[in-house]
Amino acid sequence: MILFLLAVGLAALSGVPGLFGRDREGRTAAMLMTASAVLGTWAGVRVLLGAPAPALRLPTLALGSQGLLVLDPIAAWFLLPVLLLSACGAWYGVAYWHSPQGSPRWVRLVFGLLTAALAVLVCAAHMWVFLLAWEGMAIAAFLLVITEDRLPETRRAAWIYLVSTHTGTLFLFGAFGLLAGLTGHWDLAAWPRGFAATSQGTLLFLLFLAGFGMKAGAMPLHIWLPPAHAAAPSHVSSLMSGVLIKMGILGLVRLVAWVPDPPLWWGGLVVGLGTLSGILGVAFALGQHDLKRLLAYHSIENIGIILLGLGLGLVGKSTGHPALQALGFAGALLHVVNHSLFKGLLFLAAGSVGHATGTRDLEQLGGLGRNMPWTSAAFLGGSWAICGLPPLNGFISEWFIYLGSFRALGLPRWPWSVGILAALALIGALALACFAKAFGTVFLGTPRSAAAAEAHESPRAMLIPMAVLAGACGVIGVFPALIVPGLDRVVATLGPGLPGLAGLTRLPLLTGLALALVLVGLLLVRWLRGGRSTETVPADLPTWDCGYSQSVPRAQYSASSFADGLVSGARWVLFPKVHAAKVQGLFPRSARFSSHVPDPVLDRTLDPLFRLSVRGLSYLHAIQTGQLPVYLLYVLLTLLFLLIWMVV
Repeated sequence: MILFLLAVGLAALSGVPGLFGRDREGRTAAMLMTASAVLGTWAGVRVLLGAPAPALRLPTLALGSQGLLVLDPIAAWFLLPVLLLSACGAWYGVAYWHSPQGSPRWVRLVFGLLTAALAVLVCAAHMWVFLLAWEGMAIAAFLLVITEDRLPETRRAAWIYLVSTHTGTLFLFGAFGLLAGLTGHWDLAAWPRGFAATSQGTLLFLLFLAGFGMKAGAMPLHIWLPPAHAAAPSHVSSLMSGVLIKMGILGLVRLVAWVPDPPLWWGGLVVGLGTLSGILGVAFALGQHDLKRLLAYHSIENIGIILLGLGLGLVGKSTGHPALQALGFAGALLHVVNHSLFKGLLFLAAGSVGHATGTRDLEQLGGLGRNMPWTSAAFLGGSWAICGLPPLNGFISEWFIYLGSFRALGLPRWPWSVGILAALALIGALALACFAKAFGTVFLGTPRSAAAAEAHESPRAMLIPMAVLAGACGVIGVFPALIVPGLDRVVATLGPGLPGLAGLTRLPLLTGLALALVLVGLLLVRWLRGGRSTETVPADLPTWDCGYSQSVPRAQYSASSFADGLVSGARWVLFPKVHAAKVQGLFPRSARFSSHVPDPVLDRTLDPLFRLSVRGLSYLHAIQTGQLPVYLLYVLLTLLFLLIWMVV
């Protein structure tokens, strides 16, 4: 616990030197954040390897029997990506903010405070501590999202985030208040057996699902996520997508640990929410042309995958199938860490692209692989991992969920497991198509703008964090047995008597497959490099150029045209807006094609409702006369109405 508290203190104070002008570039803040990550990681790893869970208690304050903070296996598991991504983001920010204007000093301060709030939140054992840390996380993230407040879209995204997160907090206030009234204490503790099936238990579950689901960005509660992730600085987006949205998953995992006998419909509802989030998240990502907004919708997709695993484990807990519980919970928990790694990597790579070109518009990029080979390799690695392809880490967690779904085929109510398998397969196929579009239009082909043609590789301070995250993705993918002991310990807290993962998942076979793929990849690279012909060709010898002598941007796929087939096929749910001129005649004029996909909840539902409300409320201006006697008359009429209503 001392190591953990030191880690929290160093993170919270990391931005203080910059306030006094002694850390203009942010290197001191990065070193303090790295020290925080080392101390906190060591404390978390010790707990995951079997050390007793330490607790922080203040006897002078009667705040529950468990204490204020408990570093148990669940907390340790969620703490590791918090600290790793924060340290990587701090070093990335050293070069990311390098400009004549300098870095806003308060950004580093708030970044450290956000890390500290996240660390406290994962260890909170008391409702008050949980809600205080939750609110601190929300406010710090709002300040970071609104960093570039001179841009209207940034201000809009920040306020949408603030309203959404406080709406979710209201649900949690209601849930914790009701729970405290029913149990008589403020501890985050296990529920009595049979309580979950009561009407109070049902209401609590729905309140928690709404509050935590909104923070996680599950559809249709995701309205804040795409604009906020796109507007925030890239290392902040990395932390928000990799860690902050996982606090909603943390809350649901805690809920699973509290409930010894969840009703079967709980798992079915979570599976349905995961299916909706996974499929629609990746479908809407296909129609995006802002690189960071595309990645944001993929965060919704991966939250859906996590919810599929969590729902699978809940079904196993309800029906009494230990193997189903172990595989479902393990897949969800491992995907929490895996998504933190590869999504953090992708957002850092996207920031590198924006840093070099000044744009995130896919239609203005292209050909960056030549001038930015390391960023290109990092984005390719993250894309490979997020598509769930071996030998990287995304495959391992999805493999666990696949295995659990196959085992569930033998259960009496097996059709829902077929739904999980179909959803995972469809999500994987669409993700592969989406990242083929993203990587191809950004890094392959020829540049579509002068900014893309003049792009340069990012500084080393931005490349090293990407290399660290990519290396972590590779280690977990090739050697998954390294993380199984800690994962077993976390899964054991969610259900008694669960079997170990080593006997359920055939990890040696996965390692052998991964090593074989790595070897084949290395041999292929060696063959391609060594197979180039050394013979010289006369310079005046023409070649058949198939109708044109060199590639031009007009002759290659754009982001809109690449995804047009899939987006058009799903127009019944995406409702894309297509901008294209008709091509007529033998010698038509030049025409352009583009499309964009508005968000179904925010852009197509809430925005029109808000505009309609504003228009309706504008008619009330007539009663706002600015004269005090008129306002006193309004008060008198209101009092008379209330008196009559009470009497009647």
